[in-house]
Amino acid sequence: MAASGTFGYGVEFAARLDISGVGGVVCKGLTIRPRPGHAPPRIIETAAGMLNSIGLANIGIDAAIAGMAPKWAGMPVPVIANISGETPHEYVEMAGRLDGVEGVAAIELNVSCPNVDRGGMLFGSKPEPAARLVSAVRPVTSLPLIVKLTPQAEDVPAVAGAVEREGADAVTVANTFQGLTIDIRRREPTLTNVTGGLSGPAIKPLTLRLVYLVAQVVGIPIIGCGGVLSGEDAIEYLMAGASAVQVGTATLVDPFAVCRIAAELNDRLARDGVLDPREVVGVANPRFAGKASASKKR
Repeated sequence: MAASGTFGYGVEFAARLDISGVGGVVCKGLTIRPRPGHAPPRIIETAAGMLNSIGLANIGIDAAIAGMAPKWAGMPVPVIANISGETPHEYVEMAGRLDGVEGVAAIELNVSCPNVDRGGMLFGSKPEPAARLVSAVRPVTSLPLIVKLTPQAEDVPAVAGAVEREGADAVTVANTFQGLTIDIRRREPTLTNVTGGLSGPAIKPLTLRLVYLVAQVVGIPIIGCGGVLSGEDAIEYLMAGASAVQVGTATLVDPFAVCRIAAELNDRLARDGVLDPREVVGVANPRFAGKASASKKR
């Protein structure tokens, strides 16, 4: 799947690439009103990834429903609407507006953005506020509800369990880690917003561990996200317990990355005699001990 914020609204890529081989597209994060985001510089490359402080720049929920959803309906893969609010009421209002909109296959609640002053990680840092938010949103939509978790919560598995109990259909593990770089010539933080979200290969071992832990406490599907550059990276997430994988920063380096990685995943599994990726989900995780044993016998 293409991760939110790295694949535009999906339509830009779908017009130029054959994306029929990927699992889905998560659109750029939407808010109740249009947002310009933070002033530049708001992206900086790091040694093994990047910091971004875009600040949820987007066209707003109304423009997305009116202008993007009809195009999503014609795309060859499902499109998931990522939404972010400053208050629970904003999440509820947006989820309600999206319910029944043709072209919207699911909703991803962003409770993990590290680059906004209000909302974002405030809802996802602890189990209680995350659970209350999902409890409020769940009744207003019949769409599958995915919750995108922050890796910087005190107890990520506890947050995942809390949102599952309130009706979340899946969790995305995870968003970016807060980081900072300094411009030594100017002697001040590089980003206008001071801090940004660290993504890319540097965080893969960290988010892979979180997927491994979350898979031991929830029964709903997990979408692994963080530092996926190749099909083998994606397979690691599946083996840790994820049922799907999102590709983010790699797309900013290679616009074809999500398509390439999907093909690489299938090719590598086929070479190992695996015809269905579901066969390897959780095989490296003790929670799936029976499945792992069966896989080894094969």
